[in-house]
Amino acid sequence: MHGEYKVPGGKLVVVDLEVVDGTIRDFHLAGDFFLEPDSALERIDAAVNGLSATSDAATIAAAVRGALPDGAALLGFTPESVAVAIRRSLAKASSWRDYDWEIIHDGPVSPRLHLALDEVLATEVGEGRRKPTLRIWEWDESAVVIGSFQSLKNEVDPEGAAKYGFDVVRRISGGGAMMMEKGAIITYSLYVPTDLVQGMSFADSYAFLDSWVIEALQSLGIDASYQPLNDITSPKGKIGGAAQKRLGSGAVLHHVTMSYDMDGEIMTQVLRIGREKLSDKGIASSAKRVDPLRSQTGLSREAIIERMTKTFVSLYGAVPGSVTAEELAKAELLVTEKFATEAWLARVP
Repeated sequence: MHGEYKVPGGKLVVVDLEVVDGTIRDFHLAGDFFLEPDSALERIDAAVNGLSATSDAATIAAAVRGALPDGAALLGFTPESVAVAIRRSLAKASSWRDYDWEIIHDGPVSPRLHLALDEVLATEVGEGRRKPTLRIWEWDESAVVIGSFQSLKNEVDPEGAAKYGFDVVRRISGGGAMMMEKGAIITYSLYVPTDLVQGMSFADSYAFLDSWVIEALQSLGIDASYQPLNDITSPKGKIGGAAQKRLGSGAVLHHVTMSYDMDGEIMTQVLRIGREKLSDKGIASSAKRVDPLRSQTGLSREAIIERMTKTFVSLYGAVPGSVTAEELAKAELLVTEKFATEAWLARVP
């Protein structure tokens, strides 16, 4: 069995092993990481050989850590990343390059239709009718998108939302409320087979699925990094946040919103939670909480999106695509039956 795991912001970890009578045998660790002393590699191999093939990641990481000699230096990887690579090999996980990717960057649609498309396209990928897909969203109206489990009345100030023209909608993934101001954000969704993140914890999968966009931002001169659980950040402030939903069809929906030119003062009037977070941190101006991409790059929103798509293509290969007429019809029906209903919006009052 063979497994690979690219550590977000780090190096590639590669493992090869066999399973004999439920036990890991003939295990070998490799990769482009740095490890001192050399003898530590053999000690790691020896520690993993003999472990049960049903060992969880924590057990494997503990065995690797326990085998390290005093003063060992691991650069670009950790015992936990070795464990993830092993679990991915045992689960026969796939890699990015195992798939033919499609990129969708269609024109603007309503917030509710965006959310319905997320559910439809993820389902289509899970059921094998669509290739794994990256979709860039376009907006021509503003909205507050609350998480699946958030309380509507606790998160959104209806008077503030109405004053500034923000629709209020609820998505199928968890996480916090996002203020989607038209022309001021960059949002994308990934629809991927579950096999791509096999063997990873939820936390590991977040960073893994956004590693390409971190690389794209870094190529623009932003010192971007991933902050667990789901934030993209830089030394100058938070850039964006991610959310995920695992579907029973065998797909993962992973979507991210990054601020391009956010009006922080409006955020505090539209989102109730924004006021509390700022107060807790003793921050007088919300503009200090979410540092826009425009101020860090000096580039247009379109130029940043172009760099993102070029980076994705260079790393994984992809061809341009579009939402099909059948997919659009399914999404429009889902808007009527679900996303535009008061029952869905107020499912958590």
